[in-house]
Amino acid sequence: MNLSKILFDRIFALIGLLLLAPLLLGCALLIRLLMPGGPVIFRQSRVGRHGRLFTIYKFRTMSVGHGGSSVSVRGESRITPLGSVLRRYKIDELPELWNVLVGDMSFVGPRPDVPGYADRLKGDQRRILSVLPGITGPASLRYRDEESLLAACDDPVRFNDEVIFPDKVRVNLDYMASRSFFTDIDIILRTISGKGWQDETRPHPDRPDAGALQNASKQIKGDFGRSSGLS
Repeated sequence: MNLSKILFDRIFALIGLLLLAPLLLGCALLIRLLMPGGPVIFRQSRVGRHGRLFTIYKFRTMSVGHGGSSVSVRGESRITPLGSVLRRYKIDELPELWNVLVGDMSFVGPRPDVPGYADRLKGDQRRILSVLPGITGPASLRYRDEESLLAACDDPVRFNDEVIFPDKVRVNLDYMASRSFFTDIDIILRTISGKGWQDETRPHPDRPDAGALQNASKQIKGDFGRSSGLS
């Protein structure tokens, strides 16, 4: 792994935690006051580099004891009003700076998946697991409003599984083929400024019926197969 990337991650994660300490403490207090009965920090197992499981840390944004899938949709009842604000501005992900500091994550890289999704990576796709997952990345920028996109679907889980997930894999593989320190800096600046990634052409469920899902899925999978050499 690139030494400059390691040093950058560790140094700026520590600086970020120190500078953002008042904000982190304020968010923790608000969660404790407005979302009682549960932990401040949400912990979940994710798949990291080389397939190693690690615990990711986020601010809790959902009610305690909720049911549902790992695919989140904007406006869901399980997301609290405070949680909705934290998720909209990505504040819920700030505790992941600790994951960067201890070496589980990087500032930039493919987002870490839960085991069920990481297991779907096959063949060349598994190269994604050769790098540290990131707080942000090109796929995160491309789908920065993913929850709103999924909210427009009749079947959000299916659209995520058949369309968005394969497209994210393609974007991450493209990033890995040309990544550099300066590319990572550009992604960080775009994340902070709220700008999108260079390629803004992406699937959108104007009419998310079964036919549209199937056609979009075939198109994305076909593009992915050509870009990665898979058939």
